[in-house]
Amino acid sequence: MSYAREKLIEEAVRVLEEQEKMGKKGVSLVVIGHVDAGKSTLMGRLLYDLGRLDEKTKVANERGSSKAGKSSFSWAWGLDGTTEERERGITMDIALQSMSTPHRQITILDAPGHKDFVPNMISGATQADCALLVVDASTGEFESGFGRGGQTREHLLLVRSLGVSQVIVAVNKLDQVNWDKDRYDDICDQLRPFLIQSGFRESKLRFAPVAAMMGVNLAECEGEEAKGLLEWYSGPTLVDMLDKLEPPARDLKAPLRIPISNVFKGSGSGTSISGRLCGGVVQVGEKLRILPGDETAVVKNIYVEEETVPWAAAGSNVMLQLTSVDPVYLNIGNILCLPTELVPLATVFTARVIVFDIEVPITSGAAVELYHHSKDVPATVTKLLATIDRGSGNVLKKNPRVLAKGISAEVQITLRPSGYSGVARPIPLEPFTVSKDMGRILLRRGGETIAAGIVSEIFA
Repeated sequence: MSYAREKLIEEAVRVLEEQEKMGKKGVSLVVIGHVDAGKSTLMGRLLYDLGRLDEKTKVANERGSSKAGKSSFSWAWGLDGTTEERERGITMDIALQSMSTPHRQITILDAPGHKDFVPNMISGATQADCALLVVDASTGEFESGFGRGGQTREHLLLVRSLGVSQVIVAVNKLDQVNWDKDRYDDICDQLRPFLIQSGFRESKLRFAPVAAMMGVNLAECEGEEAKGLLEWYSGPTLVDMLDKLEPPARDLKAPLRIPISNVFKGSGSGTSISGRLCGGVVQVGEKLRILPGDETAVVKNIYVEEETVPWAAAGSNVMLQLTSVDPVYLNIGNILCLPTELVPLATVFTARVIVFDIEVPITSGAAVELYHHSKDVPATVTKLLATIDRGSGNVLKKNPRVLAKGISAEVQITLRPSGYSGVARPIPLEPFTVSKDMGRILLRRGGETIAAGIVSEIFA
C-alpha cells in the first residue's frame, strides 16, 4: 500500500470516528415486503414527517395521483418516481432516498414487492446494512404475503442470505382492523420463529404497530387517530427504532470494491455510476479498473447523499462521475477496483449453499440463474459434492444424488455461455473468507430463489 493511500485511510478513520462522536452514524436500509403491504406509502409519509418531502411536492403528488385515479397512492409517489410505476401503482425498481433521525443518517432503498421484480430487490438488498419489513395487518393480506408464494418469506430469506442481520417489522394498516391487539400479537407470533429460524438474532428483532397512511406511530404516536393504538401500546415509534440501528463494522483497509448497481450515461460531463463501497476508500482523481475487462476510468467527482465529497469509505452508497472511459464498458454488475488490487475472475467455483423451500429438488446438471450483487448470469450446478451439517459444518454425505429443501451442501457451479459467443464470460468473485460482500451468491430457477450461499474456492 502506498504512503498516500495509507494517509487517506488514516484520514477516513479519523473523520468517521469524529462523526460517531457527534452522534451521527450512517446506515443503509432496504424496505421489503409483499406487494401492496404499503412500503412506498410508509416511506413517503415518513419522509414528509421528517421534513424530507416538502408541502409543495406533497400537494402536487396528491393532485397527480388523484387525477390518475390513484389517490390512495399519493404518499408512495414520494418514492415511486417513474411514469410506469405511478400508472401501475407499484414499485418496480430500487428508489433511493435519505433521511435523518437524531442519531442516524439513513439511506433508504425502497425495494419492489412484486414477485416479477425480485431481481431488482436483490440489487437493493446487496447495498443494505439493515432491513425494514412492512406487513399488511388487514384480514387475509398478511396470510397471503406470508404464505407459500408470498414475498414476505422470500424477501426475509434473501436479505438474511445477503448479510443483513438487523430487521424492524412494521405491522401496517392496523387501523383497518380497528387497532386489534390480538391481530398484532398473532402476526408477531407467526413472524418471530420464522425470523429466528432464518438466522436473525432475537435480540436484534423489533416490531412496530403502525398506520402509514394516517402517519400513526411513524415519527409520533398522538392525536385522535392514535387513540385506538394508545389503549394498549406505549412503546417506541418507528423512528425511535430506526434511530437505534447499528451500522456494521466498516473495513477501510480492505481492497477497494465497488459493484455497479446503476449507470447514468450523460453527454459531455462523462458517465456516472452508483453503487455501494464493499471495502476500502475511493478518492477523486483515482484511476479505477473495470472488471471484467481491461478498461480503466478516472474518478472526476464523488457524491454521497447528493453532496460532493473528496473521498468515500466502505459502507457508503455513492455516485461516481467517471471520465477517460467509453460508457460502453460500464455496465450494471461490473466491479470497480484499484489496478493494483484486482478481483479474481471466475467461471468455475465451489460454494456452500442452503436450499430454500423448493418443490423440485436440485440435481447435478441443474440450470440456474446466478445472482452476485447486481449481476445475474446463467450457470449450472455441475457437481453435488457433499451435504453438510448446518450447526457443525461436518460432512454428512459425499456426492448426494439430490438436494431437497432445507439442506446445506457444498456444490460446484460453472457459468454457462450467454448470447452467441459460445464462451462463458467470467465474473469478478472472491471467496467468502477473503471478502464477505464479494463472496455471497444467490441461485434462482423459474422465477423463484432456490438457494443462497457463500463462495468457498475459485478454480477457473
